[in-house]
Amino acid sequence: MALTKDKKNEVVAEVAALLSGSKMTVVTKYQGTTVKAIQSLRREARANGTVLKVAKNRLVIKAIQQSAALKGVDTSALEGMLLYAFNDQDEVAPAQAIANFAKTNPTLEFVGAISADGKFLTADEVKALATLPGKDQLIGQVVAMLLSPVNDITNALSGNLHALLDGISDKAAA
Repeated sequence: MALTKDKKNEVVAEVAALLSGSKMTVVTKYQGTTVKAIQSLRREARANGTVLKVAKNRLVIKAIQQSAALKGVDTSALEGMLLYAFNDQDEVAPAQAIANFAKTNPTLEFVGAISADGKFLTADEVKALATLPGKDQLIGQVVAMLLSPVNDITNALSGNLHALLDGISDKAAA
């Protein structure tokens, strides 16, 4: 069933809103993937704040052209059956969600990504992004690294205190 002009305008407006709020929009071919698998991917992606959308490429291109920041994006790669993954919190999350799901569903294939500043990333760049740790993981690693010296000092002091107390109790017993 064909979309009416009003429905097409609604889709363009929705995609334009998702694009403008997204830090990274990952584009993936999904031809050959079952509907059940796509639904499962949507549930998994929703857990990290990623929104998946299947829309006609022509409407997505129209939404891109409406955005001032994205007008210069190369849209020549937007061909075929494509799935768009948007995330407004983390640049890496959409790529990770799709890459993790693609391990069990090899029919998913990265086409590229659109960054918030209007750059189109290649499929290889998106694969590299997918291997990076997420924002929360990076914050955790930095905090752990900053706390490491404090933990080392605490452990050293508590170890010496235990040895001192053991030595004192041995002398007192003798």
